[in-house]
Amino acid sequence: MKAINLLKYLGVSVACLVLNGCADFIDNAPDDQLTLEMVFNDKTRTEDWLANIYSKIPDPYWGYANKIGWEIAGDDMTASQRWQQWWTGSLLKFRVGSFYTNSDWDAKYWNELPQRIRSAYILINNAHANPLQKVTEEDIELMRNECRFLIAYYYWTLTETYGAVPYFDDVVDVNAPLDEMAVGQMAFDDMVDMLDKQLLDLSDKLPAEWEEAFFGRATSIACLAVRARMLLFAASPLVNGNDMYKGFLNNDGKERFNSTYDPTKWKRAADACKLLIDKAHAAGHGLFYEYINGKIDPFMSCYNLQLKKTSEGNKEILFARPDCNYGDWEGHSTPRGCGGNGGYGVTQGLVDAFFMKNGLSIDAPGSGYVESGYSGADTYYDTKYLYGSSEKKAGLVTTAGTYNMYANREPRFYANIRFHGEYCSFDDTKRTHNFLNEGKDGKPSHDSPIAGYQINKALNPSTRHGVAYPYKPGIIVRLAEMYLSYAEALNEYDPGNADIEKYMKLIRERAGLPALQSGLSQDAMRDAIHHERRVEFAFEGGMRYMDIRRWKEAEKVFETPISGMNTDGKTNTEYFKRTEIQKRVFLKKMYLWPIYQNYLDNNEKLVQNKYW
Repeated sequence: MKAINLLKYLGVSVACLVLNGCADFIDNAPDDQLTLEMVFNDKTRTEDWLANIYSKIPDPYWGYANKIGWEIAGDDMTASQRWQQWWTGSLLKFRVGSFYTNSDWDAKYWNELPQRIRSAYILINNAHANPLQKVTEEDIELMRNECRFLIAYYYWTLTETYGAVPYFDDVVDVNAPLDEMAVGQMAFDDMVDMLDKQLLDLSDKLPAEWEEAFFGRATSIACLAVRARMLLFAASPLVNGNDMYKGFLNNDGKERFNSTYDPTKWKRAADACKLLIDKAHAAGHGLFYEYINGKIDPFMSCYNLQLKKTSEGNKEILFARPDCNYGDWEGHSTPRGCGGNGGYGVTQGLVDAFFMKNGLSIDAPGSGYVESGYSGADTYYDTKYLYGSSEKKAGLVTTAGTYNMYANREPRFYANIRFHGEYCSFDDTKRTHNFLNEGKDGKPSHDSPIAGYQINKALNPSTRHGVAYPYKPGIIVRLAEMYLSYAEALNEYDPGNADIEKYMKLIRERAGLPALQSGLSQDAMRDAIHHERRVEFAFEGGMRYMDIRRWKEAEKVFETPISGMNTDGKTNTEYFKRTEIQKRVFLKKMYLWPIYQNYLDNNEKLVQNKYW
C-alpha cells in the first residue's frame, strides 16, 4: 500500500468515525450508508479511517493556544479576557478561577480521544490485505502498529490531563448494558507501566522515519519521545511522593498515586531520554543550526527552527502534526495596525526570564541589565538577522532609542518577543510597533496585547494580512526537549554527572550563550534547568503549563499577579512602568482536570479527582 500522505488526508471525516457508538451506528445504518465491510474492503476508505484516528493529535499552534488552551493556562502567554464572549469553551475562564466540573472545554478530551481509541481498535480488528488494490499484509501490519501508537499516545494524553482514566484493550460492545461497560480508573503508575511497555515494543516495529511526503506518520523515534516525556512526568513531584493525594483511592480501593517518593523513577526517565537521544542521533536527528562565517548564527537558528521543514534541514523534529491552524496563530499574534487580531501577548515574567547576551539573568551581578532610559546607539550582533529596522541591515538588532529593558538581550528574546518601539515587519510602512493607548496597535481595542508584548515565535516576518501564511510544521516534540529532560532527570538522581553540563551547554551554545558555571550544586542546577526550559520552549505546546504542573509549582507561580507595561499609558513615560495586569487563580484542585458530572452519573465506578 502506498503510504498515506497525512497532510492530504488529516481531518477527513468518514461518515461514522466521530460518533461515540461507531459500531452501533454502522450496524443500524440505512443500506446507503457505509458499513465496516465497505470501509475495510476499500483502500482509500481504510486510509481515510486511519487519517481520522490521527486527527486528534493536537495542533501545537492554535490548538494549545485556543481550543486546548494550555498556553493561556500558564504564566507566559496571555490573551485579551474580552475574547471570552466569543471563546466560550476556552480556558480564559479557567485562569481566573471560573471553571467547574461541567464547564465547557473545546478540547473535549474525555469524549473525543476515546472515540479515536475505539476507531483504532476497529481498524486493528477489521483491516485486511487486499491484493486486488495492492494492499499487502505488511501494509496492514504497519497500519495496526500506527494505531497501537496512537492508542498509547491518546491514553497518555488523557492520563497526563486527568491523572487516571479507564483503560480498554479492545473494542467495547456499545450495545451491552451500561453496568457491564462501566470500568473504573486505572492507578497512575499502572497505566504508565503498561504504556511504557507498549511504546518500547512499538519502537522496534515502526520505521525510524518516513519520506517527506508522509511527514507526521508514527515512527520509532516518536514512540521513544512520547515515552521519555511520559516517564519524566511520572518522576516529577506532582505524582511521585505527593502527600496531597495520600489516601486518594480509585473505585477498586487502590491508591491513585503512590504517595511514597521513589528516586528510581528519575533514573528510569533519564535512561528513557538517553535511549531516545542515542536512537535519534543514529537516525540522523540533531539540533537545528544556521551558520554565519562558519559559526553558529543563534538568531537565525532560533528564528527558523519553527519555520523550516525536515526537507529544509530541520532534523530536530521528532514528532509533529503536518497540518496546523497557524493562520489563526499568526492572525491573533500580529498587531491590529497591520490587520491582525493582536490580543495574544506575552507577560512581563517571561520578558524578564530571558537572559542577557552575556548569558546572565537580568538580576545577576555583572549582567549589564538596565531597566530605565533609552539606548544611545544601534546594537549589532554577528548574525544574518534582518529585522532590526526597516533598512534591513544584516546584524542590526536594536536601534538607538530602544528602551534599555530590551537592549543587549539574548537572541532567543528577539526570536520570541515583540515590544513597543521595535521595527514592525508585518506591513510596508517602515514603522515601529506602537502599543500605547490610542496607538496604532494598542488600546482601547480588545485586539491589543494586555501586557504590552506580542509573540514573535513561529511568525513569518513577511506575514501580511489577507495573504496566505507560509507553511510551517507543527512541532510536538523536538530534540532540544529531550536534552533538557535528560539533564533534569540526571540531576535528580545523579547530580554532578558530566552529561548534565554537556547537554545544557549544547542548548545554550545554539542560543549564543556561554556554558553555565561549572560545579553548580544540585539545587542551583535544578533552578538553571527549570529556567532554561522556560525560555527555550516558550509558547511551544503548553510546555510551561505542563512543567509548573508536574513540578507542583503552579500555586506558588500564580501567587504573583501577571504584570506588563502600563498599556493605559498614552506616552512612553506613562507606558514604560511595570504594572499589575491580572490576578490569576490556581487552586490545588486544578493540578488535575475534573471529570464532567454526566460521565460520573453514567458510570458509578468513576471517582472524581480530589478537591473538585
